[in-house]
Amino acid sequence: MNDFVSMLNGIIWSPALIYLCLGAGLYFSIRTRFMQVRGLGEMIRLTFTGKASDAGVSSFQALTMSLSGRVGTGNIAGVATAITFGGPGAVFWMWTVAFLGASTAYIESTLAQIYKEKDDEGMYRGGPAYYIEKCMGQKWYAWIFAVSTAIAMGLLLPGVQANSIASGLQNAWGIDTAVSATCIVLLLGFIIFGGVKRIALFAEIVVPFMALAYILVAMVIVLLNIEAVPGMIALIFKSAFGLEAGFGAVLGLAVQWGVKRGVYSNEAGQGSGPHPAAAAEVSHPAKQGYVQAFSVYIDTLFVCSATAFMLLSTGMYNVQGPDGAMLVNGLPGMEAGPGYTQAAVESVLPGFGSTFVALALFFFAFTTIVAYYYMAETNIAYINRKVHRPWLYFVLKIAVMVAVTYGSVKSAGAAWDLGDVGVGIMAWLNIIAILIIQKPALLALKDYEQQKKDGKDPTFDPEKLGIRNADFWVKRK
Repeated sequence: MNDFVSMLNGIIWSPALIYLCLGAGLYFSIRTRFMQVRGLGEMIRLTFTGKASDAGVSSFQALTMSLSGRVGTGNIAGVATAITFGGPGAVFWMWTVAFLGASTAYIESTLAQIYKEKDDEGMYRGGPAYYIEKCMGQKWYAWIFAVSTAIAMGLLLPGVQANSIASGLQNAWGIDTAVSATCIVLLLGFIIFGGVKRIALFAEIVVPFMALAYILVAMVIVLLNIEAVPGMIALIFKSAFGLEAGFGAVLGLAVQWGVKRGVYSNEAGQGSGPHPAAAAEVSHPAKQGYVQAFSVYIDTLFVCSATAFMLLSTGMYNVQGPDGAMLVNGLPGMEAGPGYTQAAVESVLPGFGSTFVALALFFFAFTTIVAYYYMAETNIAYINRKVHRPWLYFVLKIAVMVAVTYGSVKSAGAAWDLGDVGVGIMAWLNIIAILIIQKPALLALKDYEQQKKDGKDPTFDPEKLGIRNADFWVKRK
């Protein structure tokens, strides 16, 4: 089974998907006239404005829900894996896919806002399945995405996060993985049985605190190794282009692993971010598009970079060549994962590193599991739109908890392969869709910028822009 999943992972994450992710990001950057640069100030401003309503969450809550899905084990264990198999140059390609991916995140999140709707309980729902059906007009494609995402988010991806939690706790305190699995499942059940509002409240409190604490500790580690920083930055750039002696063997892998782990971490183009984006209460869809673009920066340029800088500045990392030989062996015999980051912090702050990283990883990964459940639930809501099947929600809850239990006790390699399959399938389906139906998001951006230029607080009128099937906004008007 492990061999089959590994083979499937290799097919899905072929160079074609790497080029698709980078190419789509570059294309959307050009089409939006690099809104991720021009609109940086607006991104920050909009992040902290807006209020929740009975039907939707605030822009900030939607951001934290999105970040809870983005900021997870990929930011700690994933960065270590990328460096192990792609060398330090993989970090540069993670930055590249984040910069370009911010425009992709704008497109997909704005589309989610344009084509969102209210569910039976009066809550906002939206995402790729909704905009594929309403904008592309291909219901069969929308169903494929909805089913694929429910499986990926409900079964394939939670195990990766649970595995890293269990591994971190075992490294720090020797806690058995079965005990970790039980604790995670009990806490998860309490959150996911409480509904969307409880998920949003949980994310709003936990995500900003954990991300800031982690970045502050990383800054301390880097400052204490400040003499290594110039060489570290040079190493990242030289390795990215094969200019550093010794890393030529992993040059092609640097791009592959940088993009692969970058997309896994920041999720730009994957189609997961649009789900919480659609839940936001805003007066114009572009507002949440800006906010979600900013979340990609927070995830990769801040949190992933924090991990990379800790590993590289302390020398606590390995680099493995394609033939299995070690090019760098800073941690002999250690499997790529959270142990690298624990060792990096421990080397500078003895007695603190393992515990702190285990706690950070717990909060990062646990909030990601909660976000995965919400995204899977949104796709179940899409499936239930015409024929109500309430039992599907219960099945999903049980499936997520089973996946968490399974992932906690399996090997890291098996868990990551399953997770990569889930991410890859979603990315293929979503990126192809938004390349076809990008126009409404581009019209919304132009409309938003014109209204801002006219001194207005932008509001959205889809009929004026010639956008069809945006029923929620037509009714609101």
